[in-house]
Amino acid sequence: MPLRVGYVREHFCSPLLQYEAEDKGKTFTLVECPSGTGQLISRLTNDEIDVAIALTDALIAGIAKGSKAYKLVGSYVNSPLKWHRELLRVYVRRAVITGHDSPYKQISDLQGTTLGISRYGSGSHTMAYVMALQQGWATDQLKFGVKNDIRGLLDSVNDGSTSAFMWEWFTTKPFADANECRFIGAVPTPWPSWLIAAHPERTSPAELKTFLSSLTLHVSEFQKSEARAGPSVEFIKKTFGYPEEDVKAWLQTVEYTRDCTQIHSEVLSRTLSVLQQAGAVTLRDGEKIDPSEFVNRNVATLIIPEDEKHGVTP
Repeated sequence: MPLRVGYVREHFCSPLLQYEAEDKGKTFTLVECPSGTGQLISRLTNDEIDVAIALTDALIAGIAKGSKAYKLVGSYVNSPLKWHRELLRVYVRRAVITGHDSPYKQISDLQGTTLGISRYGSGSHTMAYVMALQQGWATDQLKFGVKNDIRGLLDSVNDGSTSAFMWEWFTTKPFADANECRFIGAVPTPWPSWLIAAHPERTSPAELKTFLSSLTLHVSEFQKSEARAGPSVEFIKKTFGYPEEDVKAWLQTVEYTRDCTQIHSEVLSRTLSVLQQAGAVTLRDGEKIDPSEFVNRNVATLIIPEDEKHGVTP
């Protein structure tokens, strides 16, 4: 039976879509999850998908909070990205978006307001805590309005039921160009944006390794310099309808993993540290996280720096 792979239909998934077109359902089928990472995690939990390509912070937060529905099995996008041409290159910057005619002009204006999220446990949810940390707000005072997907979030910032929400800049830019919303800032995060997770029992390590190895080949082909100069641009334009100028700007900054079967332990530790500081994840006093608890090491290779190996389960 083919793997059921959950994904969000965004430009990041271009190599996956190319793989699907070649595979024709022999290895896997795609299950679209338009509400994002929260929906992906829910579908993993409810046996609706076997694999999810989802946001790093929400996946790690879910496991840290006790989810047994999945473990990490691979990496997907680990570049520094640039969500806006005037912004510095960092691992990820989530755009902060408000309504076109809303009274909010900058992030500081949002304190005490109701923030839009797609659902609890999503990237838009965990990143609200990170934004509060960076702004010096009390994270236990945050208020949320659940709006399911990008359409619901856009409607909410324009009807006033929420003040703002966070989403990836490039995905949201067409709506800003159409005067449906405005960018009022960005929130930098010190981790790669996308990881791959899978249920620990529903699929065999061999099946997952085959999927990840083939995905690596398509990722490698997609990000070759000659592909970025032409074929990859045309694929995104045709598939998503984005302007060529925007596609080229994004391709100049994005970097996919070189090996989808590898996960770096520093990604886990760095992400957990920030999520703890932000109040999105709470550990008991003295509790330490073993990276092996997050990763299915029958599938993925956990890359551990030499000076950290003594604290990790072999």
